[in-house]
Amino acid sequence: MDIDVLGALAVRENGVSITPTAPKPRQVLALLALHADQVVPVAALIEELWGGEPPRSARTTLQTYVLQLRALIATALEKGAGAGAESPQDAESAREDASRTAKDVLVTLPGGYLLNSGGGTLDVREFDRLAGMGYRAMDAGDFPSAARLLREALALWSGAAFADVQGGVQLDMETRRLEETRLCALDQRIEADLRLGRHRELLAELTVLVSRYRTHENLHGQFMLALHRSGRRGEALDVYQRLRATLVRELGLEPSSGLRRLQRSILMAGPENLAEVGAEAGGRPAPLVRV
Repeated sequence: MDIDVLGALAVRENGVSITPTAPKPRQVLALLALHADQVVPVAALIEELWGGEPPRSARTTLQTYVLQLRALIATALEKGAGAGAESPQDAESAREDASRTAKDVLVTLPGGYLLNSGGGTLDVREFDRLAGMGYRAMDAGDFPSAARLLREALALWSGAAFADVQGGVQLDMETRRLEETRLCALDQRIEADLRLGRHRELLAELTVLVSRYRTHENLHGQFMLALHRSGRRGEALDVYQRLRATLVRELGLEPSSGLRRLQRSILMAGPENLAEVGAEAGGRPAPLVRV
């Protein structure tokens, strides 16, 4: 089974989509897919579908949605079993698929349901793996590897997580969590690129990011640094003033001490020590500052 949640929801068994079009079964599959190979409690699924006011028929209706998903899975398994085998390995895989049933894929367990991926791919797992390797490379000072690994991790995203799923309580919470992990990886990838002297290449991307995340201090600090190292000190200081005005107006907060130090460094820096600006903020910055 191949599962994509970092964008539009796509779940395929034997290359055949098992993603329903109806909103409620789609929600059920989305939550099961995100937690593939783990038990998702019935209570969590009911909360996702109906919030804090489930109908009396909630469990029965949930079982109906599970049956609908199993019907899609059964169709996919049949198509896989009927496909022509081009190699001994394909033939063996086809025999294994023929022995599986929809109940083996979407399993009923005490207290919940489990979507058995059968060792297939899950984009969010691959993202976590690559991002983790990227963070370790950052900690080791291997900035080329960190930039490459984090860029590969971020390339797995094709849009907002569950972009085409009408989420409830559980999925909304998971979507926010996933977005935070994406922003953390993005922050670190930009940090790695700055360490590699790619400040000019980052300007266009950071221009868009600071407009989208208007109170994200790390991104604004990185934008200030990239502008300053590109010989645009006045614009770097303007970025600080705009951020400060936004923080005070919307959150009642002043910029962090680290960002104030960066502003002072830019004010005091001469052309001969551009590269030194921001060195005091070296190391791995804290992710998601005042998002």
